Amino acid sequence: MQQSSTPVVDSAFVARLQAGDEEAFRVLVRDWQKPVLNFAYRMTGDAGAAEDVAQQVFVRVARKIGDYQCRPGQAAFSTWLFQIARNAALDHMRHRGRHPAESLDAQREGGGELPGRVPAPDVAADRHDVAAEIAAAVASLPEDQRTALVLAEYEELPVTEIAAVMDCSAKSVESRLYRARQTLRSRLAHLL
Repeated sequence: MQQSSTPVVDSAFVARLQAGDEEAFRVLVRDWQKPVLNFAYRMTGDAGAAEDVAQQVFVRVARKIGDYQCRPGQAAFSTWLFQIARNAALDHMRHRGRHPAESLDAQREGGGELPGRVPAPDVAADRHDVAAEIAAAVASLPEDQRTALVLAEYEELPVTEIAAVMDCSAKSVESRLYRARQTLRSRLAHLL
């Protein structure tokens, strides 16, 4: 059973979205903004890019909500949403690959982290170094392994939903997760 804290979307809520209910869309953004932003950050490794991707996800959702069907046997809303988020993140990374440039804001802010509490400077430096090393190791994984790992470990989606997001079999997801974890254990062994 999924133990994720992702919000639940039922058919009545989807119907409100499809009818153009602006309040329902605000609730959708409020409830799903953090999971989408976290997913985008882990896929892109850049806070500014994650914000751009998350914004693009909700624009795409607004345009495509009429295509979503909330019926038994259909993919869960979270699966549909993460498919859109994955595609938006991949589009962004392809664009960044064709148009490489570091923003001035990222240089000024030291790479831009997501906001949080401020620990003691020495603890913050150690955490930042470890987090940066982990993020770099995850970012260096092939896209299919990175996507599977982020959805499994950070979004806590079950293998069947990850398979639906990635449009592959559950066995393929399990294989990608295994390879990703093996690679990370090897690259990050000195941290263990």
